[in-house]
Formats: sequence, C-alpha cells, structure tokens
Amino acid sequence: MYTKTIDFSKYSSIKVGQPTEVLMIEKGDTIPTDRYLIGGAYNLLVSPTPPPLMMLSKDFAYIEEKEGFLEIGAAMPTGRIVSYAKKNNIAGFEFCSKLPGTLGGMLAMNAGVKAYEIFNILHSIEISGKWIPKKNIEHGYRFAKLNGIATAARFETKEGFSQELLDSLLKLRSNQPHDPSAGSAFKNPEGDAAGRLIEAVGLKGFRKGDMQWSHVHANFLVNLGEGTFEDAKYLIDLAKEKIFEKFHIVMQEEIKIL
Repeated sequence: MYTKTIDFSKYSSIKVGQPTEVLMIEKGDTIPTDRYLIGGAYNLLVSPTPPPLMMLSKDFAYIEEKEGFLEIGAAMPTGRIVSYAKKNNIAGFEFCSKLPGTLGGMLAMNAGVKAYEIFNILHSIEISGKWIPKKNIEHGYRFAKLNGIATAARFETKEGFSQELLDSLLKLRSNQPHDPSAGSAFKNPEGDAAGRLIEAVGLKGFRKGDMQWSHVHANFLVNLGEGTFEDAKYLIDLAKEKIFEKFHIVMQEEIKIL
C-alpha cells in the first residue's frame, strides 16, 4: 500500500473539496478497518475535515471469466464494464452505462436505473477475502449492507447485449444537468420523487453561493463554479427541513457526505 494526494476539487464529480491524502490498497494488503473507502468520487461531498480515506488501486480493476462466472474487480469503471459486455455480447450490464463510477460504488449502494439494479444480476461478492452469495447480503432500494470491503463480484452471464436497451437508458440522461454534480442528492421516497418534492417546496433553481438545486432536475445539486462544502450542506439541510415541514417526509441522502 502507498499514499496518494487527491485534490477533490478536481477529482470529485461535484468539484468540491481539497487536496487530501488517500491510502491506496494493493492486492495482498490487509485492508484497514479505520478508514473510509472511496471509489470514483461520483457521489461524494467531501468536507474540509473528512475521515481517513482509502481507495482500491488499479490491482482491483479487472474483468475475467473464472470458474464459470464473470468476475469483476471492485475498482473497475462502469464504462469499461459496459464496453466488455458489448464486445462479448453479454446481457444485463446495459444499465451501467447510465451510472458513472466503479463497480465497488455500485455494490455499496445497490446502484441502478429504474427497474435495473446491480443486485438483480449479481451472484456473489468478495468481501474481506470471502465470497458471500447475494442471498446472504441484506439489500434493497439504493442500499446494501456489505459488512466489509467489497473487492470483487461475480455474475452469471447470458448472451444478448441489447444496444436498443442501452440507447433507451442513455436517453434518460437528457433530463440531467451538465454542470458538475454528485448525481441524485436524495433517494426517492416510496411512491414519490425527490425532485418533485424539492420543486414543490420552491427550491428548484435555488442557489447559495455557487451551489444550486438545478433548474434542469431539482434533485441534482450542481456546482456553478466555485461551490463550497458549506453552501452545499446548507442547501441539503434546507431541502430536508422544508420537505419535512410541508410533507412530513424524512429525506435520505443518496450523496455521501464525508
């Protein structure tokens, strides 16, 4: 293992943060239990005082057919997974094209698009060196209780990559802002949509400093240039407060605040 300084104002998708020392984990290392694991930083909001951080190195960015399964390392970027599936005519991974980041991040939050989510196609996850079947992992809408660090996952494969499905899922991006963001800020409450609720309390387009609830999709917190952690946190807390006051709904962040 080794340390690497990462500037989160450039590395994170929301472009908020500062240069921070991150411990890089290599194959064969004993993974620390006192650090927070990050991936591609696509759903992170990093504070000025984050906890100790670590990241899986490129050792964990691989795809191989092994023991009858497709095994993918947790540091593998989703775009490369989709490319592999397309090249090898493997069905089931089309929805990953809509989701930035790495496989590890997808596993940790059971990421998905509409009815498609990673646990639907999953067989097992390597957690802290042991292969755990999907059925033994508690999971649901945008959450998974891994109880350890995921380093790889296995999938049963079937033929039939669908370009039509890929294209239809990519079209969903048309209602997402192009400004830097960390994706959806809140999980959708059951039977409702976070974006609708934010708009209903008058916050769509509301701005503090250079952070703003997007005009394009209200559930996206965007950075218009020089956005800060403090302004982002203010807008998140304001939305939670106003939605609870009006609808008695407790909003849950999808974005990870460190």
